[in-house]
Amino acid sequence: MRSNRATVRAGVSMAATLPMLAGALALGIPAAHAAGNPGRNALAGTKPVWATAKADKGATSDSAQINARVYLAGRDASGLAAYARAVSDPSSASYGKYLNAKQAQARYGATKAQVAAVKSWLKSSGLKVTAVTAHYVAVSGDVAAAEKAFGTQLHNFAKGSGTYRAPSSAATVPAGLKGAVLTVTGLDNAPHKANHDDQLPPPDAVFKNSGPFSSYFGSKIASTLPDAYGHKIPYAVEGYTGKQLRAAYGAGTYTGKGVRIAITDAYASPTIAFDAATYAKKHGDAAWKTGQLRQSLPKTYTKTKECGAAGWYGEETLDVEAVHAVAPAADVTYVGAASCYDDDLLDSLSKVVDNHLADIVSNSWGDIEASQTPDLAAAYDQVFQFGAVEGIGFYFSSGDNGDEVANTGTKQVDTPANSAWVTAVGGTSLAVGKNDSYMWETGWGTDKAALSSDGKSWVNFPGAYTSGAGGGTSRTVPQPYYQKGIVPNTLATANNAAGNRVVPDISAIADPNTGFKVGQTQTFPDGSQQYSEYRIGGTSLAAPVIAAVQALAQEAKGGKAIGFANPSIYAKYGSKLYHDVTDTPTGSELAVARVDFVNGMDASGGLSTSVRSLGKDSSLKAVKGYDDVTGVGTPANGYVDSYRRH
Repeated sequence: MRSNRATVRAGVSMAATLPMLAGALALGIPAAHAAGNPGRNALAGTKPVWATAKADKGATSDSAQINARVYLAGRDASGLAAYARAVSDPSSASYGKYLNAKQAQARYGATKAQVAAVKSWLKSSGLKVTAVTAHYVAVSGDVAAAEKAFGTQLHNFAKGSGTYRAPSSAATVPAGLKGAVLTVTGLDNAPHKANHDDQLPPPDAVFKNSGPFSSYFGSKIASTLPDAYGHKIPYAVEGYTGKQLRAAYGAGTYTGKGVRIAITDAYASPTIAFDAATYAKKHGDAAWKTGQLRQSLPKTYTKTKECGAAGWYGEETLDVEAVHAVAPAADVTYVGAASCYDDDLLDSLSKVVDNHLADIVSNSWGDIEASQTPDLAAAYDQVFQFGAVEGIGFYFSSGDNGDEVANTGTKQVDTPANSAWVTAVGGTSLAVGKNDSYMWETGWGTDKAALSSDGKSWVNFPGAYTSGAGGGTSRTVPQPYYQKGIVPNTLATANNAAGNRVVPDISAIADPNTGFKVGQTQTFPDGSQQYSEYRIGGTSLAAPVIAAVQALAQEAKGGKAIGFANPSIYAKYGSKLYHDVTDTPTGSELAVARVDFVNGMDASGGLSTSVRSLGKDSSLKAVKGYDDVTGVGTPANGYVDSYRRH
């Protein structure tokens, strides 16, 4: 799970007063005519909401340099969205009639004439074209040229403690290019970057968990510690393994054979092959076969210090090991981004789609919705829609700060999990009992109280909120059709009477107190590099677990791609195919005892003992039926097999 998601990304806010904009851009609705700028059309959402008259610090120097991307709308943006819906909907006659990457580009991608026209316009304004892909034309140049090209003035604006460049009015394009340009990014230079959803230690410093542990939930009771909720509580599990998770989520005999899963993160762990192989051997997972784990990496990496590159190594390790533990025969391709910035992460997602590297894509990263801008939302959604028409489904972790109030002061969801075109994965606390039996789950949300100095009580029990599964109602994304009639109206209309997207869609294990064990090469105090294991959680665990379960389901489907899964996920709502997760599944409050090394490594720095209450996710509640902590619930016995009937 993540520890500093909000501090890593200082993104641009999106107006709560524009709830339909991101969806409109994503569906290819034409840009409005630019008032007062005859012969040009405005690209809605390209002026960030923080670029106000009050914050205006004056014009940006004409000689200042910019790098921007002009995203191409393609031949038929609205047709792309319509077909993405049709092939993903089990009730549609077009369900499962996917296109290959070449067919998708031929039908919906930009024409040569459109690309040529866009390049000509940009060059004539004095900008230099630096790259052309199937999705965008990248340019560089000075501010004067950019202002000429986009028909707007670039000013400096105060934002938080910084000052950033942004358009003083919406960017525009010549009327002759109407329909060819989706949006433009890069005119504002506030950082656009994501953080991985975890609290993983950096690989250059070893991290270990202290005991005592439970080997399965409840196997070791903290008999010498104070009661919690009127009874003795168990110690936290040492970390579940693939065998336990496969049993909990109804894997049966399926292994994901013949299914391709991609994982996207930033950068790349230099020890991933060794760590994954060692972990599988130690925990009884199937050995990795030659070629089963591949990496697709950029030529160079950037912003390694700013993005905390080393921290992403552990994220990749968690994702790869969790996928293999649940779907041990699936082929895994890790696609590393050149940095944690949105442009580079978008390139990684596009690489998966353009080369159809996998049918299932696990993504354990993101940011708060307020940091997302409509231009980037449009660019992301277009990639997701191209993926959908090819039969590719994207799974994004919903976040680890609950309603985000404690983290940001504002109740909000995370992005890209808020996109109507991805499957948002929430989190639970999972109890797996003796003989790998499924006991129960709560919504993941943790209160923590420390042991008193005399060891006789918990201080200020149940203590302070620490973390929990992200969820809630989007302020910017309209309610998708597949949620209508299932998501309670009180949730859907929380920010907009017409109804908005609610997160998550489905969920799986996330609580680090009932977490997963991972193995990673780390640096020990003597400077040696050694393989070591520790327990971890977060929705960055839930996302690869659900991606792996979907791989099992695709195998059950005879290998036929599930594609964008939300319509089929919601079609099964209310059935016994899901564990309907609530916060008090046993009828009473639940907690575990946890002992940690104060220095994160050994007992030399002392031990810290605490009680962790479960099912306490900020203002969010896991209740019967759909909820904004766990969505429709978690996969139960029969879920995987249900895809055989599709």
